[in-house]
Amino acid sequence: MDFNRLLAIIKKEFIHVFRDKVSFGIIIAMPIIYSLVFGYAIKTEVDDIKLAVLDNDKSIESREYISSFETSKYFKITKYVNSLDEIEKLIDGNTVKAALVIDANYSENIQKNLKNGSLLIIDGSDPTVATTALQSGLLVSSFHNMNLNNAVDINEFGINTKVWYNPNLKSTNFILPGLLAIVMQNITILLTAFSLVREKEKGNLELLIVSPIKPIELILGKMIPYMLIGFFDLLLTLYFGLLYFNVKIAGSVFLLIGLGSIFVICSLAMGMLISTIAENQVQAMQMTILVLLPSILLSGFMFPLEAMPKFIQIIGHLVPATYLIEINRGIILKGNDISYLLKDTVILITFTIFLLGIAINKFHKTLD
Repeated sequence: MDFNRLLAIIKKEFIHVFRDKVSFGIIIAMPIIYSLVFGYAIKTEVDDIKLAVLDNDKSIESREYISSFETSKYFKITKYVNSLDEIEKLIDGNTVKAALVIDANYSENIQKNLKNGSLLIIDGSDPTVATTALQSGLLVSSFHNMNLNNAVDINEFGINTKVWYNPNLKSTNFILPGLLAIVMQNITILLTAFSLVREKEKGNLELLIVSPIKPIELILGKMIPYMLIGFFDLLLTLYFGLLYFNVKIAGSVFLLIGLGSIFVICSLAMGMLISTIAENQVQAMQMTILVLLPSILLSGFMFPLEAMPKFIQIIGHLVPATYLIEINRGIILKGNDISYLLKDTVILITFTIFLLGIAINKFHKTLD
């Protein structure tokens, strides 16, 4: 082996990396961004669980009981309601993750040392949040009872609990609806991210430039086959991800497929945008990884968004997969109809139009 030739090759590779501005930028930025963002995001401890309160007693004792939840670091009271129907709507709409229902005879039961009829209702669609809410609710209630002036039996006066939608807190019921979104995103972005790049590398782009084909025709012409492929993969993933693992769909299958199809188009638009920016397949792969990894960790797929700092939650809400995961869990676990999913659906459609518009505009400038 000739040492000088080896040094020449090493020098050549360094020059190649430094001249490729996209690759060099990713080399510097990726470890910094990932270390900071994921260091905050990868967290399973959940604080400030959003709590609704239904106080049927409205006494000094019940207000003190509510205050024990409010002053704890575990819960954050966001709504006071007047009925169980309101609680159901808030939990179905993902506005709160738990609800405290205080019995009408709460203060009287304290005086008479009778069993507490109060109830802590927990949204079980996210087992991590639900487990924390369950354990924290029992702990807060227990400490409050110990501090009561009356000598009550703590075991008898403990709070009742009820978990909705996923009573056994099975992680499969939580993971698989999110997995449906992540798998679809990965497949569709990877399919389209290399589409135009291949044309550039093979020299076919010059032929397209001199042809009468318009940018929107080329973009849509390349996307439609992948839309059909993506739709087929959606049905395939739905079968193997949910039906095969016996996760029952509480809501409408047609609504699930319809909203999933919107996300397929959104992911294809992301892939097409990457393909218009990247100069070669290496850059396309680097950009794809840069997009996919945050989508897995910041979308609520693995770690609850509630556990993340506020600025990380903002980044997570810029990831389209976040909204499909919420939609999937709402339909599959809660049986939500479109009225509860309208906000997430509108945001998802907006992302799709925005990304598709940028991709078409970017490619138009490339042709010009």
